[in-house]
Amino acid sequence: MSNNSSEEDLPPFPTPEVASLVLENKPNARIHYTYFPPSKSTSTQPNPFSQTIAVYLNGLLTSRSSWDASISYFLQHRIKTRLPYPALLTYDRYGQGDSDLDPDDTEPPPGHGHDVQSAVHALKQFLLQVWKEHLDISNPTSFPNIIFVANSIGCAIARLFAKTYPGTVSALLFLDSIMANSDLVSVWPDPDAPHFDPNTLPPGVSVKDVKDTREKYKKVFHPDVPNKENLSRRNLAKLLPSSTGPWLEGAGGEGPYLTVVGHDWETFAEQSFNSELRTPKALTMIYQNPAWQKYNSDLCSITDEEKAIGPIVAVGCGHFVQNDGPGFVRDEFVSLLDRVVNRVEQLRESDASG
Repeated sequence: MSNNSSEEDLPPFPTPEVASLVLENKPNARIHYTYFPPSKSTSTQPNPFSQTIAVYLNGLLTSRSSWDASISYFLQHRIKTRLPYPALLTYDRYGQGDSDLDPDDTEPPPGHGHDVQSAVHALKQFLLQVWKEHLDISNPTSFPNIIFVANSIGCAIARLFAKTYPGTVSALLFLDSIMANSDLVSVWPDPDAPHFDPNTLPPGVSVKDVKDTREKYKKVFHPDVPNKENLSRRNLAKLLPSSTGPWLEGAGGEGPYLTVVGHDWETFAEQSFNSELRTPKALTMIYQNPAWQKYNSDLCSITDEEKAIGPIVAVGCGHFVQNDGPGFVRDEFVSLLDRVVNRVEQLRESDASG
């Protein structure tokens, strides 16, 4: 009886607002989003996240719906444990999901209509309007504390946002970040290089396998390859040339809290082999996975050393961590919130391995 009463006393699951808006500086194009309000403060339990918004940043091949499961798990956990939570926001960038194309694009998709810096500026305006509308903020220049939960190229957007607008981001959760300074082809050995030695290839892998892999990655993942979102990656290596910087200034002038997550090496190798790429698992394990692990490790240098955790492995997850492990994303987000509210310093796990 008492257990039933306890369950009945739980706060209700929040109703999301599924809506769209037009940016004030980009008329005639709508951005679609899903917004969950923050939990309400009470006299006995104020919400330390009442002025915080967690923003989920998609990769190129996903949409805001990819976060639905992890957000549902997160809210269920917070409600059941009667713990506060911030506002949660997912959205489709221009050209993604339900959203219209960027009205400033001069070419139709697939193309290179705008770059990541442009996406950052649009995100800033989008957040200003959402925050003003939902929090009844009269001054449109006032800004919430931001926590980014990002996957793939979303991690690059989060880094550029924090760099462009210092002091706005309090924490970041990176889920298998894009290697922003790589053409994603040169991670593989080049059989046409003058000093290439075929004897260095792993057993069972031929020169033809390597050439085929390089060619497939060039056609699919090279920065020159356009995409339906019209989000160009051609200048991404210039925007973020280093994996160890720039150092980011978070809220209060210190570095933001940061958790860096990498994919499970075996799972990713298996998924790559079973995809249209048919990348030999040995190639992925020996060349691509270590390069990605090194990049993720370097990312821990973009904030204060004691604020960074990682890289940690999302066991059983490939590149789209939120799809393969929504419960894992929930747990890491909960941990990140605890660090933010309690201002906990961490030791960097620099010896983490795949």
